[in-house]
Amino acid sequence: MVDVAAGLSWIAFPLYAVLGLHVRGRTPRLPPAAGSPLGQAGEAGKPPARLLVIGDSSAASVGIARQSDGMASRLAETLAPRLGAPVEWRAAGFNSATAGSLRDHVVHNLEPVAYSHILITVGFNDMKNFHSGRRWAKEFGGLIYALKARFPEARLYWSQMLDPAEMPALPPVLAAILRQRMRLFNRLGACLCGERGAVAIPPAAGLPPIGFCPDGIHPSEAGYLGWAEQVAPYMALDTAEAPQG
Repeated sequence: MVDVAAGLSWIAFPLYAVLGLHVRGRTPRLPPAAGSPLGQAGEAGKPPARLLVIGDSSAASVGIARQSDGMASRLAETLAPRLGAPVEWRAAGFNSATAGSLRDHVVHNLEPVAYSHILITVGFNDMKNFHSGRRWAKEFGGLIYALKARFPEARLYWSQMLDPAEMPALPPVLAAILRQRMRLFNRLGACLCGERGAVAIPPAAGLPPIGFCPDGIHPSEAGYLGWAEQVAPYMALDTAEAPQG
């Protein structure tokens, strides 16, 4: 049923292209946050956990002023008390990044750090660029393999894509078209995570309008904090089941 719905989104592609160009024309192009992409949260004294957040513009904290208010920093702050240890964090995010570009151009250039936790935030650009499900599965699956090969000690997590209907900048028709593809991509991505030793975290939900920056697409400072608070319980668990609800 999901595949049929995604197929119907291809029929709606001409309308999607027109609406997308309109939204792009009136949406401000915002830069990544300033500041160092590395930091530490929590009190020193114990061996630190090491967190990598790798992905697209959300990992780069596009739309807010400081990296220290972005996803990697907020997630580290939220994880530290749950893990009972300080968390050293590193953000590796890039505007317009797709699963394939991260796999091919980013992973092998990262420093050889012994990360304990890796969060992947990717998929929206693959989805909005109308990559096929087959291409998404190949490139996202390859990204998981690449990360596991380079950082074999790390636990891998993928935050599934936010419902486009929650993004204030997207008109309802455009959001509805994207939602069909989101369902397909989230389902395929979750299957790949299960097959390849990563954890698919349910999409962050219920972010209020204040949770988005002025472009109506990227999270605001409040949005990154809310997202981190939804993701952290899954990442703090080692062998227990993911939280329900």
